[in-house]
Amino acid sequence: MKKLKILSIIGTRPEVIKIAPLIQGLSDSVYIEHILCVTGQHKEMLYSALKSLHIRADHNLNIMKHNQDLFDVTINILANLKEKIELIRPDLILVHGDTTTTLVASLSAFYSRTPLMHIEAGLRTNNKYSPYPEEINRKMTSVLSDFHFAPTAEAKDNLIRENIPHSKIFITGNTAIDNLKHTVRFDYVFSDAIELNKVDFSKKVILVTSHRRENIGQPIKNICFAIKNILANNKDALVIYILHLNPHMRREVLKILSTSERLIILEPLNTLDMHNLIARSYIIMTDSGGLQEEACGLHKPVAVLRDTTERTEGIRVNAVTLIGTNTDSIYSKVTYLLNNSIHYKSMATAKNPFGDGEASSRITQYILYHFGFIKTAPQEFKCI
Repeated sequence: MKKLKILSIIGTRPEVIKIAPLIQGLSDSVYIEHILCVTGQHKEMLYSALKSLHIRADHNLNIMKHNQDLFDVTINILANLKEKIELIRPDLILVHGDTTTTLVASLSAFYSRTPLMHIEAGLRTNNKYSPYPEEINRKMTSVLSDFHFAPTAEAKDNLIRENIPHSKIFITGNTAIDNLKHTVRFDYVFSDAIELNKVDFSKKVILVTSHRRENIGQPIKNICFAIKNILANNKDALVIYILHLNPHMRREVLKILSTSERLIILEPLNTLDMHNLIARSYIIMTDSGGLQEEACGLHKPVAVLRDTTERTEGIRVNAVTLIGTNTDSIYSKVTYLLNNSIHYKSMATAKNPFGDGEASSRITQYILYHFGFIKTAPQEFKCI
């Protein structure tokens, strides 16, 4: 029996984390020959995620270079993917989410006339510069895709409004939730950031991350000043700030926050450390889309350091709140969440709208059903 040859193309740390369970499921199937190509859009952070989740890439484009911009990333991935696709000749290409790797891989699938499936399809803010460039990456990938794995009903509705046929959309839940079943443990011992093993998590620990391009400059300064004010006026709070590798972000964070009390600044964590840190934190402050989903999956209130979010489901169920990047707004909203137990409990007990941990299984079953390897059609994720 001829196996279905599937080529998954990813390039960043979040993509690895989110589709690790799917990679495992596809690789384990007797009907599928799965091939993983990484572009190297991220380098150190990508390789760390691959290592921590025990994933081996079959091909690596190694496109990362110092001070690369979106033009460099796009040109280098496109030039290198042509050769790989011609060599592998896949029956199907899989891409995930909203990265530049996703967009360029989608364009490459179209140029090579290879069917394309898009995982985590349909998320929208309808503001092309927020998030930048991710919003346009997603929209253009939707135009190029043949099949769309939407994580939620809202995502499916977005695609339908863009004239994507119902028959090409399948609701899966989000694969980011799947991974939490395998990574979070009550007895976990932190391995990279061993100083976390000494943290008193009975305190109100606020986990902070920021990496979005639109938050470079004055917004990240505002965020840092808000953190200083939160710590100054909430003596039971402790902040753990995970630095991003972006030098513009790092410079401002270290300049403003390095002398603050009750604040720990850490380098990027491996996946297991990060998931277990989320699970033990009190509040998550972030501009990351993936962290919004993971925190909701672990019932941690999320304060989003952006004015928009493409994950509106979290707002709908009151698990997520938008707090923007204005210093006073961040301070007042986080302080209220720290000190109002009723409001905190309502967010912490909200139902997770993003998935049930079975998205990867649904995607695998859909592929096998669509290509005739199994006869039973999978059921869509029942959204909240």
